[in-house]
Amino acid sequence: MGLKYLQPLFPFLLGMALILASHTFFAVGFVNSVLQALLFTLVVCIPIWRTGRISYVDIGWPWGLVVLAATSFIFSDGHWLRSLIVTFAVAIVGLRMGLGAVNMWRRGFLNKEFPRYQYQRVRWQRDEKDNVALAAQVEAITQGLANASFLALPIFIISTNKAAEIFPLELVGLIIWALSLTAENTADFQKLNFLKAMKKEGKHAQVCDVGLWKYSRHPNYFFEWMVWNGLIVAAIPSWIALRSQETFVIWSLLGLGLLLASVFMYRTLVHLTGAIPSEYYSEQKRPDYKAYQQRTNRFFPGPRRSGH
Repeated sequence: MGLKYLQPLFPFLLGMALILASHTFFAVGFVNSVLQALLFTLVVCIPIWRTGRISYVDIGWPWGLVVLAATSFIFSDGHWLRSLIVTFAVAIVGLRMGLGAVNMWRRGFLNKEFPRYQYQRVRWQRDEKDNVALAAQVEAITQGLANASFLALPIFIISTNKAAEIFPLELVGLIIWALSLTAENTADFQKLNFLKAMKKEGKHAQVCDVGLWKYSRHPNYFFEWMVWNGLIVAAIPSWIALRSQETFVIWSLLGLGLLLASVFMYRTLVHLTGAIPSEYYSEQKRPDYKAYQQRTNRFFPGPRRSGH
């Protein structure tokens, strides 16, 4: 019975085990794992236990990225500029969301469960998980393990490369990261401005269909995914350079882990805490949302369709 509760942890435990099995990443992986466990225990797991609300994950996960970035920089033995660049890239992602989450906490928004985490209870009921307290803790721990496993891989790998030159594929990855982060911020501001305008006009339950939201129902989630894809692309030259430092099996699994970082991020942003949970409630609250779904792609941006 307990296995179905713990099952979400297994892929990330294997990812963390892979990092610890690598002699290149054992030290930094161990320290990062301990710090992520400490952070999530204090900031996420205990508050969830006391309140029953999973929304505290929105504080723990981004600040866990900041911890990951700092740990990687301190323990990295690669070229200082490359390590500094990837540290900056990951820290910016974490701080952008982390500072926003702290602000929401200060303003009392975390006193109520966010809809995407309310949806988790729908999933648990469907999966016959009656122990809500246990399922909530597993959800929180899974997010922490992501920072200690697959999401850590591109950062660790890049930070070990001692080459002074910057490779073309690294530049491609950084350009993808920068453009995607800019687009994600643009999407967030477009929605924020839309909501302010609707509030000023006294309109409620309106569908945001402006700017980037014309071409994707969740452009912020899509570009967040592309931010991580940019880091993964940038890690490829450093992964190739690792071949001489690791056994073939570990090296191959590290490459597979890079691909899985993209897969797990996509799954999270679409199925677990992203698009599908969000739309579950939007369909109920917003009368025009079904028409919006018919004419607009869910995740990948694309041309608008004629909705009928």
